[in-house]
Amino acid sequence: MAAPMSADRFINALRNEGLTVVEVGAWRTHNRNHKGPWGPVHGVMIHHTVTRGTAHTVELCREGHSALPGPLCHGVIAKDGRVHLVGYGRANHAGAGDSDVLAAVIAEKRLPPDNETDTDGNRHFYGFECENLGDGEDPWPAAQLDAIARAAAALCRVHHWTARSVIGHREWQPGKVDPRGFTMDAMRARIGERLK
Repeated sequence: MAAPMSADRFINALRNEGLTVVEVGAWRTHNRNHKGPWGPVHGVMIHHTVTRGTAHTVELCREGHSALPGPLCHGVIAKDGRVHLVGYGRANHAGAGDSDVLAAVIAEKRLPPDNETDTDGNRHFYGFECENLGDGEDPWPAAQLDAIARAAAALCRVHHWTARSVIGHREWQPGKVDPRGFTMDAMRARIGERLK
């Protein structure tokens, strides 16, 4: 069981992993904590945005939309590898997912199929939205893939987690396909190399 790190420790962890971090507005206090608890945290969730253009993507992830208020994640990882922090605390990114998957993340074991939506993921996961159309054709630049691995590794390092604590949205919630364009096994391998 891990308490969420402070916002200052969060940003410092990202910078210590060699990331360029962009602070967007009052991100430290922009959250959905009034809708439910934040923590204990057990892992990191990776998403794609289905958007084009960094400025538009960052604004959407910070503000959300009529059906889903922001923040929609903690950080937006742009094509150029910069991490834009848009919120901290409970964020509308994970939604309801599978309790068996959460148990596997906590135990750092191989993930079972996600076939239920019985557990609040917004409470238990840090979330990064990654700028990509999610059509399987929009490229993932090397700088962006490196930043995804670094961001996840930074949080794993603080919490003494392995790469098995990093999952894709598609591994958490039935019907989700993100992130599309790379495999989470390959990303976990990259994260594992950074944590060695």
